[in-house]
Amino acid sequence: MHEEKVEWTEIIEPRSHLLDLKLHELWRYRDLLVMLVRRDFVATYKQTILGPIWFFIQPLLTTVTYMLIFGNIAKISTDGLPMAVFYLAGITIWNYYADSLNKTATVFKDNANIFGKVYFPRLIMPLSIVVSNLVRLGIQLSLFLLIWGYYFISGAQLHPNIYLLLVPVVVLLMALQALGLGMIISALTTKYRDLIFLLTFGVQLLMYATPVIYPLSALPKKYALLIHANPLSEPVELFRYAFTGSGQVSWAGLAYSVVCTLVMLALGTLIFNRVERKFMDTV
Repeated sequence: MHEEKVEWTEIIEPRSHLLDLKLHELWRYRDLLVMLVRRDFVATYKQTILGPIWFFIQPLLTTVTYMLIFGNIAKISTDGLPMAVFYLAGITIWNYYADSLNKTATVFKDNANIFGKVYFPRLIMPLSIVVSNLVRLGIQLSLFLLIWGYYFISGAQLHPNIYLLLVPVVVLLMALQALGLGMIISALTTKYRDLIFLLTFGVQLLMYATPVIYPLSALPKKYALLIHANPLSEPVELFRYAFTGSGQVSWAGLAYSVVCTLVMLALGTLIFNRVERKFMDTV
């Protein structure tokens, strides 16, 4: 009796090294990525009355709040720009980063039941979060463009420039930084649950250390170096500068942000891959 040769459709092997992204596997599971992106979008707003309209309401309410508190009461400079344009520009790009980081940072805890039942490249989960948030970013960017267009037609001093071509680079930097830091925090929360409670507070503090509600030009010299050390500062300032022509943009600062992003992504991948092997024992 001859034994039939079995053709395996999937062979699960240990990673050759901790920085191995297995990009060929990610590409092979691209349909799963699309499904997870669709799931995240539908699950978030399926049982809400206003649905995706919240994408518009949230940044609008936040912008109005910032205009009242930081613009009219605190009298923080907006570099001569209309307050609505200044704040909404920062809020639009910051919301993408903050949402991606918050959800990526709890990916192990939130998906432990799935990870324990079926095999797929674990990196698919944090990637799906970053990609699904691009939908929200696109909707909020359209809102920003409407507000920006109104003030531009009205004669406000807005000077769009060649840096608009770098807006996709800005989005990529914000996405990769959120992915890298999110994977680090997610890996640590499998053992140190307290980090989950500190996450929201930490993201809020990080926003104040990033020029979202103030321009870099308004910083006192003693704080300028600290804010410039934040790798998020240059992308946020560049995003605003591209549409308005107002702000401080530095190629050296952008290069620094790129280097920090790559280091953070590499570190996040290393820690994520290491914890992935045994996180089911601790989560």
